[in-house]
Amino acid sequence: MIKCVKVIMNPAAGQPQPVLRAINDVFRPAGIDWDVSITKGRGDGQRLAQAAVAAGEFDAVAAYGGDGTVTEVASGLIGSQIPLIILPGGTANLMAIELGIPSDLSRACQLACNPASVARAVDMGLAGERYFMQGIGIGVQAEQVKGADRDLKNRFGILAYIVSALQALQKSRICRYHLRMDGCQVECEGLTCLILNIGNFGMSGISLAPNVDVSDGVLDIFVFRNADIALLVSVAASILDANTMIGESINHWQAHTVTVIADSTQAVQGDGEMWGETPVRARILPGAVRVVVGRNLGLPEHTIL
Repeated sequence: MIKCVKVIMNPAAGQPQPVLRAINDVFRPAGIDWDVSITKGRGDGQRLAQAAVAAGEFDAVAAYGGDGTVTEVASGLIGSQIPLIILPGGTANLMAIELGIPSDLSRACQLACNPASVARAVDMGLAGERYFMQGIGIGVQAEQVKGADRDLKNRFGILAYIVSALQALQKSRICRYHLRMDGCQVECEGLTCLILNIGNFGMSGISLAPNVDVSDGVLDIFVFRNADIALLVSVAASILDANTMIGESINHWQAHTVTVIADSTQAVQGDGEMWGETPVRARILPGAVRVVVGRNLGLPEHTIL
């Protein structure tokens, strides 16, 4: 049972709302003691999570913010048995969607109070010294993330990615990718290459492939061969119905390790943060972190809290 929680909060994430009051309104009546730390810059989430583990005082660590904040906090919990509570506060919140965590802050907090909740072991990826939970985008998809700056997100929310995608596609061009996956070499042409740990694009039920799973111990590598499909993925959350799978004009492989080299240098993003340029080398870390989720998700049984 969770009795004491360290909350790590990114104050720049999402839209203004009374975050601390919402957390207190759930945790206090449930008898959960909690403490909050604020991130001020890149890397703070990982450092604060590591400090929480070392303190030995907390049963769980909660991350309030977007996908980048969640990944930073999760990376600080690797190697510990301290579970992560995801409190969605960003623009996309892809990991929360993937795991069925409510977008409403109060309902997300209630998972920590619910005796039926479980801690699900989920994979993480590692590229060089950078961890990722959602995935890496190369080419057009990275340019899309680069274009969706904080001002655009504050003005348009999730629509910022659509605006940015349209801008990125206007400047896009086909690139030849050289991929090495678990020792096998492949060459192909495309607009963008994705190295993913999750399959959704902002809406539950929408996936690039039916066998993409955050706990399967492999990375999913996709290469999009034309602009129409890249655009379709960018706006999928807005124009597609649930339970739709995107599958045409996409190359898909699964591997434990992958290296991507592009004939022409391309931008790279990881979990919504710009990481520089190609080449990229990544590997999977199976079951690297435990995340608190609801039990009735149609998922395999996992460790009970």
